[in-house]
Amino acid sequence: MEFIIKISQFLLSLSLLIVLHELGHFIPAKLFKTKVEKFYLFFDVKFSLFKKKIGDTVYGIGWLPLGGYVKIAGMIDESMDKEQMALPPQPWEFRSKPAWQRLIIMLGGVTVNFILAYVIYVSMSFAYGDSDVKVDSLNDGYWIDNPALLDIGFKTGDKVLAINDFPIVNDSDIGFNLISAKSITIKRNGVEQVIDLPEDFLGQYSSSKSKRNFEYRVPFMVGKVPDTSLNANKDLKQGDIIKTINGIELKYFDELNAITDNLKNTTVPVDILKEDNTIVQKQLVINKDGILGIAPWTNNYSRFDELGYLEVTRKQYTFNESFGAGWIKFTKTISNYGDQLAAIFNPSTGAYKGLGGFKAIYDQFSPVWSWSYFWGLTAFLSIMLAILNLLPIPALDGGHVMFLLYEMISGRKPSEKFLERAQVVGFFILIALVLFANGNDVFKAITN
Repeated sequence: MEFIIKISQFLLSLSLLIVLHELGHFIPAKLFKTKVEKFYLFFDVKFSLFKKKIGDTVYGIGWLPLGGYVKIAGMIDESMDKEQMALPPQPWEFRSKPAWQRLIIMLGGVTVNFILAYVIYVSMSFAYGDSDVKVDSLNDGYWIDNPALLDIGFKTGDKVLAINDFPIVNDSDIGFNLISAKSITIKRNGVEQVIDLPEDFLGQYSSSKSKRNFEYRVPFMVGKVPDTSLNANKDLKQGDIIKTINGIELKYFDELNAITDNLKNTTVPVDILKEDNTIVQKQLVINKDGILGIAPWTNNYSRFDELGYLEVTRKQYTFNESFGAGWIKFTKTISNYGDQLAAIFNPSTGAYKGLGGFKAIYDQFSPVWSWSYFWGLTAFLSIMLAILNLLPIPALDGGHVMFLLYEMISGRKPSEKFLERAQVVGFFILIALVLFANGNDVFKAITN
């Protein structure tokens, strides 16, 4: 079921982004009376799952879900249709249109992606508002168990005060600033200190088997008890909180292993806090590996807030206010992703090790259906698609834009032979990037 939910979200998000991106090319092409021969969701290598011709355009769905495309007549693109390009230009072809019209057509896709992301952020601000966790409400700091963080000096219990010179007020500030972090100011046992990050920190973090970052210290709340667990018949309910094990206080989930490692192959008494705040005692089994076999519920923030583990701040927006709130999220996400790209293209940071392909995107979707999470991730992916398409690589929209700007500035149009060769070079660059990114996914799956 988890796979079905995640793959459904993945395909829905991907299809929405591709169709709207290609529609961004399609609409101005039609407005400028340019013939569009194909409009496809996914690639139709050898055959299509569906196709229908309406007017001059064949609309279809391909079988290879690696993207989509519109085939515009008289344009040198990935189809490399040399036969058409060898014929005299026709007035309804892309190559016959003024440079400014061709530029608008090429920028249409990324423009729609940016607009889509902004509309989603505005809509989410109005519908859901904002919620965050105040870092000063985390009385005992963060849980740190990622080796990449431990190796450079972080410890569980550290409170994050600032990243570089930016003061950290809300937990989301950490995620937005970590990519460009050079130093992090923490408070440990009441004493402030600065931890300098190594230049290749992002590479170390990307290579770590653990993907946990600065995690909240929350109680051990029962999320799910698998049928295969030795404690499957103990009448544990979702939301129950294990407070003590064998008489030892368990304040935070991150303290669990230190207790159970000394109680392997035993049945022990535990105190459980129920949702009505009553305490009941049960006998639970710890297996030979020191494991209870109970999956935790780590994001029930309203309950954690109620119990004083953290403080959730919430803000609702009026319809008018949501436009400003959406703009802030939109611009911050663009800036953050720009920092990521800059780090990836700087070999010294090692950030390229974290570059992922389709599996990495699939893994970002929630195993439970959440519209708020789905739309937030879709907005980010829309921005990612727009920025990547603007890279000045032939075969991408940015490559076409680069040559069009050259033509508009110099007054000289690059030869079709040059554009064909540039398209081939760009295509091989893209294939190399796709293979590298998806190869990273395979490597991580094998080594982790």
